Amino acid sequence: MAITAAEVNKLRQMTGAGMMDCKKALTESNGDFDAAIDILRKKGQKVAANRADRDAAEGLVLAKTSADAKRGILVSVNCETDFVAKNADFGIMAETIAGIALEQKPADVDALKALAYNSNGLSIAEKLIEQTGVIGEKIDVNSYQHIEADYVYAYNHPGNRVASLVGLNKPGHEGVAKDVAMQVAAMAPIALDKSSTPQSVVEKELEIGKDLAIQEGKAPEMAEKIAQGRLNKFFKESTLLAQEFIKDNKMNVEQYVQKADKDLKVVGFKRHALGA
Repeated sequence: MAITAAEVNKLRQMTGAGMMDCKKALTESNGDFDAAIDILRKKGQKVAANRADRDAAEGLVLAKTSADAKRGILVSVNCETDFVAKNADFGIMAETIAGIALEQKPADVDALKALAYNSNGLSIAEKLIEQTGVIGEKIDVNSYQHIEADYVYAYNHPGNRVASLVGLNKPGHEGVAKDVAMQVAAMAPIALDKSSTPQSVVEKELEIGKDLAIQEGKAPEMAEKIAQGRLNKFFKESTLLAQEFIKDNKMNVEQYVQKADKDLKVVGFKRHALGA
């Protein structure tokens, strides 16, 4: 019997399975939805729907750079338990997905998931659903970021729970790049510097600082000045270049970089941690 697109879509909404899998299941079951669901369950597809609302907060965070070190990607492949994250097959899958991201240069997570996982035409999204069925946990790609610069360094913290990318304006400073990438991983800056901090964040910090000052009994005009002072402290603690350098707190990160080379600059960074 002919299976309509509407029927395929209905089964997909019910199960979370891929369109082709749903079509094959409906064809095999002669349009019987219950039988089609049983077919998908045997393939592990139904588990994905059952697990859709579960929290995949464990997994592996991987950062990689291209051969010429001018491009870097950061991918978080997630699962529900640390036990699964340490499984060799899960690690191979995560490495494969990261490699595809580096090679294919997708624009975002959705574009990454749409790419082919292997030569059989299975997409990454379909692979994730397949593994959800095999493992019995929700499996997903929760984050994908990329950066381009004259030199990009990728730092993977031991255990692969956090990783970072740092872009410099010139090559030849791998040690500096590694130190800054470790700084990013450890201190989680929100922006490169004061000027690149989102205005919404600045306004929020000023509002909080003013409210705190008023609660402390300060007059409104004084509260404004106090809020500005707290904002400057926030920039020092939360923007990368202004942060105290973790290996030498007598200087900030920008001073450390320029000490190595007065023309050297950090032009960007990315960071992701499990649970973030």
